Amino acid sequence: MKKMKLLMHTCCAPCSVYCIDSLREEGIEPTVYWYNPNIHPYIEYKTRRDTLKDYTASINVKAIFEEDYGLDKFCKNVVNSLETRCQDYCYPVRLEQTAKYAKENGYDTITTTLLVSPYQKHDIIKNLGEKIAEKYGLTFLYRDFRVGFREGQAKARELGLYMQKYCGCIFSEEDRYQKKIEKDKERMAKV
Repeated sequence: MKKMKLLMHTCCAPCSVYCIDSLREEGIEPTVYWYNPNIHPYIEYKTRRDTLKDYTASINVKAIFEEDYGLDKFCKNVVNSLETRCQDYCYPVRLEQTAKYAKENGYDTITTTLLVSPYQKHDIIKNLGEKIAEKYGLTFLYRDFRVGFREGQAKARELGLYMQKYCGCIFSEEDRYQKKIEKDKERMAKV
């Protein structure tokens, strides 16, 4: 039986913890693939990338880092669809590049750590992953990693990994502060 050669799109170290652990328990050794042109600002992008580099090195997981910080390109692609930016741009651009790299470099299967987050649009990711993998003649390895989200986050904290406070794009960072923004507006209106 041929051994699976898996390329796993990875958004950050904390999300990769449970995914890598559970795949290794299944006897699957993933190669981590960093491609996240949706993460902003640059200091956030760099911190997440560097944390993932250190983490994968510490657990002896092969990792590939494709540099493509792209605030301008990201903004141009989501400006007309801010509410659907995840499914219209962020998911497809990353999964498409993962599949393309996989096909060009001898991988037969792809997956993503996005499947660990209870905050992501799980069914959309699964459907996109399957469609994109098929387009490249690959298999999409589907796992509902959400069952281990809390466990992975706890382990990431124990390891002292950088824990981001928002999904990644500048609009998700704004969402993070939305209640505070509204309270500040109310407070300023009273002044």
